Amino acid sequence: MSYRTVVMYMEIGCFVVCVTGWILVCSTMPTEIWTWSEVDSIVLTTSNYFSNLWKDCISDSTGVSDCKGIPSMLALNWDIHMCRALIIISIILAFFGSVLVLVGMKCTKVGGSEIVKARVTFAGGMNYLIGGMCSMIAFSYYGNKIRAEFQDPNFKAQKFEIGVGVFIGWGGSTLLVVGGLIYSIFAGREGCQSSSKRSPNYQFPDAYTVVPTNKSIVSLARTVTSVSRKSGTTSGSSGSRGSSISGITSTTKTTATNAYV
Repeated sequence: MSYRTVVMYMEIGCFVVCVTGWILVCSTMPTEIWTWSEVDSIVLTTSNYFSNLWKDCISDSTGVSDCKGIPSMLALNWDIHMCRALIIISIILAFFGSVLVLVGMKCTKVGGSEIVKARVTFAGGMNYLIGGMCSMIAFSYYGNKIRAEFQDPNFKAQKFEIGVGVFIGWGGSTLLVVGGLIYSIFAGREGCQSSSKRSPNYQFPDAYTVVPTNKSIVSLARTVTSVSRKSGTTSGSSGSRGSSISGITSTTKTTATNAYV
């Protein structure tokens, strides 16, 4: 099995994991039981109080429940607004992460070249990772607040316990973080290596290259001609003249070639 096939199956598995985590985080928004408390008023009647980020509810032993929305958003504490904002940001980032990953996965036919697809997958993985971290911070802060109030002996108001919505949120956030981290590692490594291979190291030119000029070649030819005339005989046959000219030409060509190296 080739490396590309292994990465393709890994991307498909991570996509399933991240989409599952995104669905779990989305399901916590309408879930009413983020906190719950059971109060025994009389022997035959038991009241259950539960709430989430948007409304407070109450039910009794007969199965009748009634919910009331939070009347004023400005009257809420800052931590409730922070948790709302972080969870909504997480849902939006995970949605765009799914779109980017679908474009960049190796099993799809869109996205361009392998380098471009790896970079798009890396961007989708980062969206999953950041979205998972945002939702993890929101659910962890909310759960820790419930735990601190429950264990505080000086807290005189009604004490609540952690509900099922927070646990579902923890599970979905963990899936988003794990899937986004794997996407970012594999796709980022492939994208960075491909970009480094496309840009080779720059080779500086040789600063000591000698460029020949016409003046130097002509002066060299004149010197060789004068030496050959002094060493030649006075009779001067046509054969000797041809050999001297050929010698001058070959010497000039050799000198010019050496000067270019």
